[in-house]
Order: sequence, then structure tokens, then C-alpha cells
Amino acid sequence: MFVKKLVEKAGKKPGGSSSEGLRANDVEPRVVLHYGIPSGAHLFAYDPVQKILAVSTKDGRIKFFGKDQTQALLVSEEASTSKLIEFVQNQGLLLNVNSKNQIEVWDLEKKLMSHVHVFNGEITSLRVMQHTPYFYVGDSSGNVSVLKIDQDSSQVIQMDYTIPYLASNGSPVEASDDTSVVSILPQPTAETKRILLVFGSGFITLWDIKESKPVLKTGGKQEAKKATCACWVCPSGSRVAVGYSNGDILIWSMTESSSMVCKLNLGYKAEKTPINSLKWVYAEGKASRVYVTGSSSNSLQVVLLNDQTEVKMVKLGLHVSEPCVDMEMIIADAKQETLLVLGKSGRVYAYDDYMIEKYLIQSQSKSPPSLPKESVVKLPFSDSCGGVTVGKFLTNSSHLLNLADEDYAQLAKDTAPFLPSQIVSKEASRSAHFPGFTKVKNVYITGHSDGSIGVWDMSCPFLIPVLFLKEQADQDISSRGTAALTALHFDSNSRLLVSGDQNGMVRLYRFKPEPYLIENSFIPFQGSSKKGNNHIVHSVKHIKLTGSITCIQKSQNSKHLGIGSDQGHVSLVDVEEATVLYTKHIASEICPGITSLQFESCSVQGFEKNVLVVAMRDSSVFALDSDTGNMIGTNMVKPKKPFKALFMQILDGKQDSSGNGESIVEDVSTRQPSVLLCSEKAMYIYSLSQVVQGVKKVLHKKKFSSPSICSASTFYGTSGVGLTLVFSDGTVEIRSLPELSLLKQISIRGFTYSPPKQNSLPEITISASWDGDLVMVNGDAELIVSSVLPQKETFRLVESLGRVYKKDNAVCQDGTTASAVASSPKEKKGMFGSVFKTKPKRAADTETTESTKETIEELSKIFTTANFPWNNNVERSRESNTVTRVDDEELDIDDIHIEDDDHHQQQPKEQGILSGISKQKLASKFTSFKGKLKQMTAKNEKAVMSNEEKHEEKSGASVDQIKKKYGFASSSEEMGAAKMAQSKLQDNLKKLQGISLKTTEMEDTAKSFSSTAKELLNAVEFNKQSSKS
Repeated sequence: MFVKKLVEKAGKKPGGSSSEGLRANDVEPRVVLHYGIPSGAHLFAYDPVQKILAVSTKDGRIKFFGKDQTQALLVSEEASTSKLIEFVQNQGLLLNVNSKNQIEVWDLEKKLMSHVHVFNGEITSLRVMQHTPYFYVGDSSGNVSVLKIDQDSSQVIQMDYTIPYLASNGSPVEASDDTSVVSILPQPTAETKRILLVFGSGFITLWDIKESKPVLKTGGKQEAKKATCACWVCPSGSRVAVGYSNGDILIWSMTESSSMVCKLNLGYKAEKTPINSLKWVYAEGKASRVYVTGSSSNSLQVVLLNDQTEVKMVKLGLHVSEPCVDMEMIIADAKQETLLVLGKSGRVYAYDDYMIEKYLIQSQSKSPPSLPKESVVKLPFSDSCGGVTVGKFLTNSSHLLNLADEDYAQLAKDTAPFLPSQIVSKEASRSAHFPGFTKVKNVYITGHSDGSIGVWDMSCPFLIPVLFLKEQADQDISSRGTAALTALHFDSNSRLLVSGDQNGMVRLYRFKPEPYLIENSFIPFQGSSKKGNNHIVHSVKHIKLTGSITCIQKSQNSKHLGIGSDQGHVSLVDVEEATVLYTKHIASEICPGITSLQFESCSVQGFEKNVLVVAMRDSSVFALDSDTGNMIGTNMVKPKKPFKALFMQILDGKQDSSGNGESIVEDVSTRQPSVLLCSEKAMYIYSLSQVVQGVKKVLHKKKFSSPSICSASTFYGTSGVGLTLVFSDGTVEIRSLPELSLLKQISIRGFTYSPPKQNSLPEITISASWDGDLVMVNGDAELIVSSVLPQKETFRLVESLGRVYKKDNAVCQDGTTASAVASSPKEKKGMFGSVFKTKPKRAADTETTESTKETIEELSKIFTTANFPWNNNVERSRESNTVTRVDDEELDIDDIHIEDDDHHQQQPKEQGILSGISKQKLASKFTSFKGKLKQMTAKNEKAVMSNEEKHEEKSGASVDQIKKKYGFASSSEEMGAAKMAQSKLQDNLKKLQGISLKTTEMEDTAKSFSSTAKELLNAVEFNKQSSKS
């Protein structure tokens, strides 16, 4: 099918522009679909209201998974690792803190990054105050800043309210202290009133937001260990669990006693494994539990946390297949919840949380249940198939729509989703009606490691299973064997699908005429005479050849197949009889193996002859007589420095040869048929007639240094044929043919290709359609589709299936709800997060109702007030995010007002202020201010003199004019104006003198204040030494 379309398209001149060749305006390479878990997955975040899961990566990408098959991938301009991510629940906003300490605001409705806030400091913790526009940021210095997301513009605004380390701890920083804020936890039932701060030193503070002071302190300095994470373990906010760097997990009371309640011994301390993450799930009865992961540990521990925990601890240890980096609980409905675990490699593992709860409750009974099973979240290929080893992507430009968009929308709901949170039961799910390979927009055929074949309808941006071919074990299977598929070929005209595997087994599937009957076709193939795929498959035949099959090609003029193997065998097969007509072995000194085959007819010594052009793995090209298998030429055509060949294609030569001269070896017209050969490091275009004769004649060539090419394919645009090259680093180049000139290129972030080891299967498979679409499958985790032709709609329902955020279900920030779904009080934050989740049955009892307009207005008054004016973190952060320079602003003397001595602004009460005052900073501030005022005084004095001189000149000129015109002089008006200007300037000078005196007084007061602070610090140090002695 592919070759026929190439031949048909090459023979046409659409719009009469084919003589000009493919131009840059004719192509627009772009990624049109990402499906699955992105490579380099690093962190989780979850919105329990909208039921959206976010997965951030190490290279600036964030993948979103919503309901009803919706997925979206957003890419940041900065390829930076995510440190912390959290949803603004039900508002379609996600906050992402990258490694450069930039706070990114992602808008899910607009699918873009709406704002980037540069934070002045190293961010160590992030927490959104849900149902309000505010969020907290903790830094490595122990300070907590309050920021606001503007509802209209999604801009981040720094608030005046701060929580300095000195205020929350009440003691100066020691050199050995870890002041970083590792967790910020709003207190349950009082989220807008109090927050819990956990510091790296182990110190814990419960902070009253309105009073701006700590109401409880505990934890203290922990010797030889640092706090790493924390979570609430009580619905009323009276107990908190804290994980430490030595493997300890301590439960602290947040009541007046503020003491340690108990210690959880889960085995992490014995191995000195730092606690990486803590999450708490609240459940009815005594089923509340804590989920624990350790850094670089495969162990995930779950422990029941109730009144009996101090006496007898019930726990469950889950051995994950690899070290855990993050975990998240996602909710399907009231009865189904899934625990997702993110592995170090980026794989996602899933556990049924109901089975975990059941095991913990019944583990002490006489018949304990079995351990919860681990499942891997992967692409929806059948579990029994294994990974994709080869693929074929078919597109139909003039398809007949057998299914409407409404039918596909319903299929999106019925088909099993990618994430296991909303699994559709096998009884309820139904497969799509498959009318035929040419009756739908896109068809993706996959060959798998167990020899099975899957056929998928990819008309929409998700995989719909329509046909599954796999032989069942019977008496004949032992003679044929099963192995990974390595080659696929589909011919739509003859309705023939051919597969080849590692063992040399070739299977020929003949399909019935289209359209097919309405029947469930996604069931294993059991032979042509048995039920199942009988309404689609007419017959299946087998042929056994030597070596692993590498390429299959059908002749358009006969019923023959050309098949190549990795051992250098070329076989000609009769399709109808399923017999081998001949097999030729082609030896190679470098590396044997056939890369590509193609049938063609050409003139040889004045006679028309059918030839089979063969490209070998060592970049050798030659031609065989397709009827006899004999080599026509005396020699093979090969480059001087050969590389591994990837792709060969015959061009019919109807393209114009006018190139740019850079890649042209000879100025020879290529209106003759030519052969394109692509290897890992070079591309060559030879004359077909010369290749048949065994003569090397290079028409065009292009060499590359690095990186290597991993895939090459041709496509047809409106004005000619083009070449798509995919490099191992994710670069995609579009080049014209036959000139091989570069038209456009893009880079697919996150895509990296590593060649497979010897005798192993590739991790990444790339399939190309005749019109330039590429399908790249990375293992069983992700699928990427790129397109090259502009204005080409590759998929249906792209807009609706890419909309993960449902605005109609959103809850307004004033507390009004547009959806019946209520948000559970859930605490989470990246690697240092926690989950506080209420079961739906108890949601009405524990759901907070503080997100009202009155609450937000009250918070606005609090957060817009500088509660600690001496803390300059807010000003520094604003300066780093502002565009306007303050030094460039002009100061008007009339705008300065001198306050009376008896007028003082009332300052709020502060905690530990004196210990944080710096004498040098205050002195420098006042000195700088005084210097500016002196400059302004001198400037205004010059202005006074200049104005007087100009006025005198102006007055003299006016008098002379009046004398000449009227014969008398009258200068009373001019003299009056001069007196008024002089009086005003004198007043301004008095103001400046008053400012200078006031500045001097303030400087003296600051010196006295600093001296008092220094004496107080000396007294505190003396008291400490006295208490120690």
C-alpha cells in the first residue's frame, strides 16, 4: 500500500508546482499527540475534585490525565527539573517550582504557562491554601512567604505578610542548624487560621495567621538527624507524623502537652534510610493508615494508625520493583481508590487501595487475605502481548466516516482508560465496530514480543482495540513456534497482512472484503476455521525461512513477496500458494543482513526487466533479477566508509534536480529513477540504472557527524516528495528530495534513542505513514505522534479529548459550587507532601466551609499588611520580579511631607525583633537616603538660580517690546510672578532643610536602637552561658 501510494503520488503534479520541489512553506513538523507516561517522570500531583493527575518530568514537561480518556502534555520553555508541584484544586491551575526556584503557573484551560515568578531564595516547600487565591512558600533560610494568584491574569503577587525564621523559632540561627522549611501543613478544620511549620532541624511550630505569632512549639533540635517530611495523622489536627533522615518516624502531639506520642518502627532506621514521603488516609473505624516510602528504597510500608497503634502496630510491607520517588492516591469513585507509586526509572506502579485496607484489617485473623498485587501502568496493549517490537501506521486521506464523532466520544468513555482509577469492567466495555482498514481515518498495526498482532483504530487521540491475532496453543504450534515479530507488511489492494518473526516464521493473513460485519473482533485468533475473527480473517498461511525476518515487500505487478533476513537471505514467495520460489544468500564481510527490498521495472541493455533492489545492513546496494534471483550487475554499490543502513527507497525521478550545490556531486538531472539510501551517518542518492548495472554514480549525498540517525522515511506534500529524519537526541529534520536540502527541523523533548544490544529487541519503534505522520512507541510507557504537513488534522476529537479540566464542574473561590462533587480535605506536596483524605461518606462532616468571600476578604486584610516590616525578604523578591527601576524614577519635591514629632504609625507586635536588627544595614539605608536628599537640594538650588536668570531675560524683552509698541513701560505683572516663584522656592528649601534635620534625628535614633539591640544580644548570650554553667 505504501509503495503504491508513493508511485501514484510521484506520478502526479498537484497544482502544477511539482517542478519546483518541496519548499519550507509546504511543511510544518510538530508533535500532535503524546499518550502515556512521559519519560523522566519525577513527581505526582492530584486534584481530587476534577480527578486530574499531573506527572512532572526532569526536563520541564508536565503531563495531565483527566477523565474519559483526556490527556494533555504541556512543555515549558525552561528544560528544568520540577522540585515541587501542587494543584490549586478545582480551578484548573497548577503550581510548579523548578530547579531554578521559579514558580510556574500552568493554566489547564488555556493549556499554557500563564506566569513565571522568580523567587529570591532557595524554595524547599510549597503549600496551596485551598479554596483561596493564596499559597505559602518556604525557603532554605527558614522564612515563609505568602503569595497570591490573581484570579483574572493568573499572575503571582508577593504579599506583605511573612513568617521569618526568627519569629517562628524565637531564637537566633546557629551554624549547625538546618533552617529549611520542609513542610507547611494548614491545620485541618482551621486551614485559614493556623499552619504547621516543620523545619529541617526538627523544630515544629504551629503558627496563628491572624495573631502573627506561634501558639505552640515542639520537636526541638533533633541530634544526628534532620526532618525530611511530615503529614497530619488526625482529622482534628492534633497529631502530626514527621519523618527523619535516619529512618525515624515520630508522632507528635499538637495539643498543650506538645510531646512525642509514639515512634513507628518500620525498618527504615535499621538501614539508615531517610524517609522520603508520608501520606495519611483517613477511614472509618480503625482503618486510618499512613503510607511511607524511603529514599532509594524499594520498600513501601503501610501501617494502621489508631488508638491501638501504641500497643500493637499492624503494618504491610510492599516490595516495589524499583526504588520509589513519589506516591499519590487517586480516586475513581466512593468504592475504588488506587495507590500510584512512581519508580526511579519513571515507571508508574498501581495498587488497589481497597485490597491494602482489607489486608491490614484481616491480617491478624486465622485466614489472612493474599498480599495486594502490583500492576504496571502502561500503554493499553494486551497484557499477554508484551512490548511492541514493530509497527505499521496507515492513514486514509479520503476515508468514509463510518462512525460519527458522537460514537467516538462514547467509545472514549467505554474503552478502558490509561490509568487504573476508572477501569471499565470487561463485561461493560465494548470494542469499536471495525468497518475495515480503509474505512477509518487511522489504523495502527502492532507486532509484539510474543508473536501476536494488534490492530488499533487511532482515528482519535487514544487507542481503540479492534482486532487481535494470536494463535492458541495446539498440536501445530510446536512445529512453528512463537517468537517476537520483527517485520510487518500490509497491502490494502489484496487485503493481505504479512508478519515475520525472529525464528524466520512468516504468516500470511488474508482478510475478507470490506466493510466488515458488526461483531466483537477483539478476541484471540484461533485459526481461519474457528470462530472469533471469522468475520474479518479469511485465511492464514505459514512459511518457514532461515534467520530473523528483517523486511517484507510485495510486488505491485505480481503476486510475489520479497523477504529479507538478518543472515543475508533474500527469498521470493508466492502469495497464493504460500511457497518459496527461490532463496539467495548474499554474503557480507562487515555485517550480514538485509535492510530493505523494493520491486521495480527498468530498462537493462534495451530490454524492460523486473528487478528486486536490495539494500544490505553494510550500506551495499544491488539489484537481482526478480524472476530468477540472479544478480544483474557485476558489483555492489557501496560507500567508501560504510555505516549501518536504515532505509532504502526508489524515487521515480519526476522531481526537479535544481539543488543548492552543497550536496550535489554531479550536476546531473535526476528525472531518471534514483535510489535513496539512508544510514546512521550519511545519505546517498544513486542512479537506479547505474545501481542495476553495478556502477556507483552518486547524484546527491549528505553526511552527519553526530548524533546518529535512528529513523528515515519519505512522504509526499503538495509540491513534491520529502524526507523525514529522526536523530537519536530527538531532533527531527525535514529535507527535500532529491537535493537533500534542510527545510525545517524541530526537537522532541524527552525523546532519546539508544540502539538495542546484540540479539535484543529495540525499546523504541518508529512507524511512518505515506503522508508524513510518525508514530514513536517508547517501550510500554508512552506513544508520540508527529505530523509534517501543515493544516493536516491527524486525529478526530483532538480538542475535546485534550480538555482535562472541566470548567463547568469548578468551584468558585467564594465558596459557591457548580458541581455536586465535594473536595476532600487533602494535603499533598510533591516529595515532601502528605495526603489528608476523607472517605466520601464522612465528607459532609469534615469538609471545610471556610472558603467564603468573607474569609478571603479577611485574609486579604491580613496578608496585605507588613506584619514584620524589618523583614526585607518581600522587598527583595519584588525587586527581582519588577521591570521598572526605582533609581530612574523622579521625585517631586511637592510630594514630600514632613511628619510631626508626635505622629507615629502604630506597629504590630513582633516576636524576637531585636535579635534580627542589623546596625550596618540601618546605617547604610539612612546614609543612602540622606545622600539622595543632598543631591536633590543641590539640584533645586541650581534650578532656582536658572529660573531667576531666565525670568530676568524674559522680563527685559517684554519691557522693550512694550516700549516700542505702546510708548510706555509697565512690568508689575512680571515682577509679581517672580516674587511668587521665589516664595515657593524658599518654601521648598525650608522643606529640604526640615527633611535633613529629620533624617539626622532618625539616624541618631537608629544608632541608639542598634546599640540597645547589641546590648540585649550580649545579655541573652550571657544568660545562655550562665544557664549552661
